[in-house]
Amino acid sequence: MLLEFEEALTSGGFNVVCFSSGAKAITYLASKGCLAEGVVTDIRLSDPATSGWEVARIAREIAAEMVVVYISGDSGLDWAINGVPNSIMLEKPFAMAEMTTAVAQLLNDRSTDPASA
Repeated sequence: MLLEFEEALTSGGFNVVCFSSGAKAITYLASKGCLAEGVVTDIRLSDPATSGWEVARIAREIAAEMVVVYISGDSGLDWAINGVPNSIMLEKPFAMAEMTTAVAQLLNDRSTDPASA
């Protein structure tokens, strides 16, 4: 699925960096070379010690304006409790165009929000 997500986002015009674990994503997000403007994360990651909820929270601690799109097959009901504000939850299965649209929408909302200027 990771390769499919990468292909869809790249085809949508986004620069994409993919990671196979939440810990690796967090390390990248905290690095000085990180240019990420958004995070697309599954809730249940391959490393059970790190969840997508945690990746998103840390991303927002690092950059308050970070775009966050969650993906899940079974954790959607927990989004209101665990999700960061102004994020989007995509329930599996979904069309790849939905993911691309969600990222674009959040990036556009961020750039038109007077509070972010």
